[in-house]
Amino acid sequence: MKTPHPLRLLLMVLALGGTGVAVAAAPAAIAASAAASAAVSSAGSTPASTAASTPASTAAPSVAPVAAQGPAAAAAADPSTPSASAPGATDTRSLDERIQDLKKQTVELNRDLFVLEEELLFPANTQVAVFVSVDVGDFFALDSISLKIDNREVSDYLYTPREVAALLRGGVQRLYVGNLKSGEHELVAFFDGKGPNGRDYRRAASIRFEKGLGAKYLELKVTDHKSAQEPEFEIKDWQ
Repeated sequence: MKTPHPLRLLLMVLALGGTGVAVAAAPAAIAASAAASAAVSSAGSTPASTAASTPASTAAPSVAPVAAQGPAAAAAADPSTPSASAPGATDTRSLDERIQDLKKQTVELNRDLFVLEEELLFPANTQVAVFVSVDVGDFFALDSISLKIDNREVSDYLYTPREVAALLRGGVQRLYVGNLKSGEHELVAFFDGKGPNGRDYRRAASIRFEKGLGAKYLELKVTDHKSAQEPEFEIKDWQ
């Protein structure tokens, strides 16, 4: 058997040793890699107690600033900003205002129609109107008034306590409106009610008047005659 050359023997030993180092280094690298993975895994599963102990200054804010959350969040955070129902409330107010305007226009229209109707039914050249005013105290309580023009009954009105109270407060009632041709006419008014001491009381008043081209206005006035201790009835012609 031929003995190897010492130099060749050294090279063979070095080659085998290098292979052994390489083979041995491979398991060491695998172990190091596994240890690193274990470290990463343990860092990701940090216990809750550890996370809770993290200082507040290092924790990320859980709520974004109001400005960063958009106009809706800013409006919700500002108490002076109108609520989301504000547009609906505005629409309701606008609707109420329109309804009130319509009611006002309806009243004005009805008034204009009433005036127009009177002008058509009772033209100024033939119109005659009779009004009632009451200024009494203890001597008379009005119940009803009857009117006759030229011996023809044109009105018979029965008063309610509410209407009498309105007259006593200074109100004026239009009792009758009609048409008369030009010329001379006679009006007779009959007053029924309670007189002094609560007894039934009936009195009459009359007037002769001239109906011209314009409208004619007559007023029935009921007043107290203090010296006579009884009511007084008068018909006034408004020229």
